[in-house]
Amino acid sequence: MALMGGLATRVMWGLGLPLLGLSAFLLVWSLAASHINTSLGKFPGPVAVAQQVQNMYQEYERAQQKKAAFYQRQEARNAARVASDPSYKPRVVPYTGQPTFVSQIGTSLFTVLSGFLLASLIAIPIGIAIGLSAGLYAAFNPLIQLFRPVSPLAWLPLVTIVVSAVYVSSDPMFSKSYLVSMITVMLCALWPTIINTAVGVASISRDLQNVSRVLRLGWWTHVRKIVLPASLPMMFTGLRLSLSIAWMVLIAAEMLAQNPGLGKFVWDEFQNGSSQSLSRIMVAVIVIGLIGYMLDQVMLLLQRLISWDKKAVLR
Repeated sequence: MALMGGLATRVMWGLGLPLLGLSAFLLVWSLAASHINTSLGKFPGPVAVAQQVQNMYQEYERAQQKKAAFYQRQEARNAARVASDPSYKPRVVPYTGQPTFVSQIGTSLFTVLSGFLLASLIAIPIGIAIGLSAGLYAAFNPLIQLFRPVSPLAWLPLVTIVVSAVYVSSDPMFSKSYLVSMITVMLCALWPTIINTAVGVASISRDLQNVSRVLRLGWWTHVRKIVLPASLPMMFTGLRLSLSIAWMVLIAAEMLAQNPGLGKFVWDEFQNGSSQSLSRIMVAVIVIGLIGYMLDQVMLLLQRLISWDKKAVLR
């Protein structure tokens, strides 16, 4: 009986209460939406948003059918051309149809992960270096405190001007809007990882440092065998914070840089001003929140797999 009671309690805390909270939120949302009138009609409630999800998925399916038909027609034309002229070399023209909501999700994920990975590659070595050296920490700390609070909206014009001046190519590998969004994300995502990595490195216990001295470990071996394993929990805290900041920054950056992701989708719907725009924006808001949650859970899972500290709990 005690076992059954304990199981029921765990189910209640793990499933029942979250469902209760979600139900209460949906109820409040529905009641509030029915009393909010805008220039585009009533504010969308849960039912309208759910219907819009279905409509947007159908738009995605129609777009995929058009894309498949486009490549089929192109393949048939190339095959006929080769049959009549064996020396002809077929050329595949990429499909340039209107991006769908699903494809814009993919664009946003690619952009944010690119910026986050670049920020991590820069921030982790800097964090380790200033954590190991009090002199470097004193030198870098004013710069960190100066640039850490800067808004992405302040970085964006500068990044746009620099990219436009430097990235000049007749056949660019990446679009300028992607580079502007990615670099802005990188600049805003650096600081939590730098700070937390430095704190983790600086707080390594004296016992571990003494072990390194007794074994006469070289600098690189000391970092690899002692510093990195001991500072991983704090480092992952910084990485999680950086990733969440990167995801928030991305939406604003895409709105202004017009990179074809979720931020541009929200901005386009706001500018469109149709009767369905509010419900489509609400779908985007919910998807943005869900993706942010899933990214954080992925980082927690990586921390549990890599770090010696197994206290990180998926939630």
